[in-house]
Amino acid sequence: MSTLEQPRPPFPPFDGESAAQKVRMAEDIWNTRDPHRVSLAYTPDSLWRNRSEFLVGREAIVRFLTRKWNKELGYRLIKELWAYQGSRIAVRFAYEWHDDSGNWFRSYGNENWEFDDSGLMRRRIASINDAPISEKDRKYFWPIGRRPDNHPGLSELGL
Repeated sequence: MSTLEQPRPPFPPFDGESAAQKVRMAEDIWNTRDPHRVSLAYTPDSLWRNRSEFLVGREAIVRFLTRKWNKELGYRLIKELWAYQGSRIAVRFAYEWHDDSGNWFRSYGNENWEFDDSGLMRRRIASINDAPISEKDRKYFWPIGRRPDNHPGLSELGL
């Protein structure tokens, strides 16, 4: 295993605690908005469906995330565990962002994840919808980066 393929505990099969830990780790890394760091959580040949785009591999993931975060400014994400079994985890999420004209959005979605034995994600299937929101309807106000531990999650926010 190369340095790019370091094991990523916790490993499958997941229980409730390890699945929730994996979800928070994913949220934290995505909130860095660093495409290269994010890509290292996936297998080199990871398969993605994100909305209507189909991606294969880390290079495609980096290109996709670079394009995404150049458009989705002020990105802040919260993920929540929905279900788990064996090497699979289902997640619901919502993130807030604005475009270069200052229009705010909350994007809602669901993801299905499948992990290899080393804890790297080998498949990610995401369905996402964007809803325009006014700035006064925002709910995510922490500084860019990791969501503070005391910040409410999706259920607590009524999302």
